[in-house]
Amino acid sequence: MKVLAVIALKAQYRLDVLLDVAGLARSTLFYRQAQLRRPDPKAALKAAVTSAFENNHRRYGHRRVHRVLVDKGWRVAKKTVLAVMRELGLACAVRRRRRYVSYQGQVGAVAANVLDRQFTAAAPNQKWVTDVTEFRVGDAKLYLSPVMDLFDRQIISYSIGKSPTTEFTNRSLRAALDTLGEQDCPIVHSDQGFHYQHSSWRRLLADAGAIQSMSRKANCYDNAIIENFFGHLKEEMFHHVRYLNLDALRTAIEDYIDWFNNDRISLRLDGLSPVRYRAQALAA
Repeated sequence: MKVLAVIALKAQYRLDVLLDVAGLARSTLFYRQAQLRRPDPKAALKAAVTSAFENNHRRYGHRRVHRVLVDKGWRVAKKTVLAVMRELGLACAVRRRRRYVSYQGQVGAVAANVLDRQFTAAAPNQKWVTDVTEFRVGDAKLYLSPVMDLFDRQIISYSIGKSPTTEFTNRSLRAALDTLGEQDCPIVHSDQGFHYQHSSWRRLLADAGAIQSMSRKANCYDNAIIENFFGHLKEEMFHHVRYLNLDALRTAIEDYIDWFNNDRISLRLDGLSPVRYRAQALAA
């Protein structure tokens, strides 16, 4: 900063006075000035990092940016990518926890915790997780009910509505069940919200041959994967954006889920998006 200040002012003031005020040696000034005139050796890397960050809606941290660069042929360390991002001021948002709670006491049947935090699946349609989250725009609210397949963390169905009714959650479940093959009988895991205790939810599962599973009461870690998705969703497209109305928010949620499924890479999926990972797995 001192060197830049001296360079900017040396046309107006005597150089020896500026150097004395700044506490700089003449040799130091000319050495740093020569450095500033040289091409930045990291210019291409900085451009690639910036492109990877901006092309993914400023939602990637240094690990995902690093994976994007590696896939494009760069040979660079993660720590170098982190240092460049810090130098350029590129930082993805940090998630904040805001949770919608649908528990209203026991209003129906409570299922056992069959999933038991076993959050990996060897094939599609073995284990699904679901929950409801709430968004606020002024005094209005919007709710999202997604169903996620733990095989590739893909959102296989979802519903968006202004009221978290049982039909609202049943709609996303029906859409997911419609994708099943004849031999598929997934575990469908949720919390103990009233939607999932309701007879209509249990009937849909029974008719499809699916197995119901529920988290233990007041234990969000039993459904940590869908909670993690909600955290990314809200921090990456909601908390830092002002939406004028619910229609704009609905469109943003739909666009995010499409991006999440088709483009957002996951390090757990070998650097692939959920859709690409599933396509490669089924083609193998």
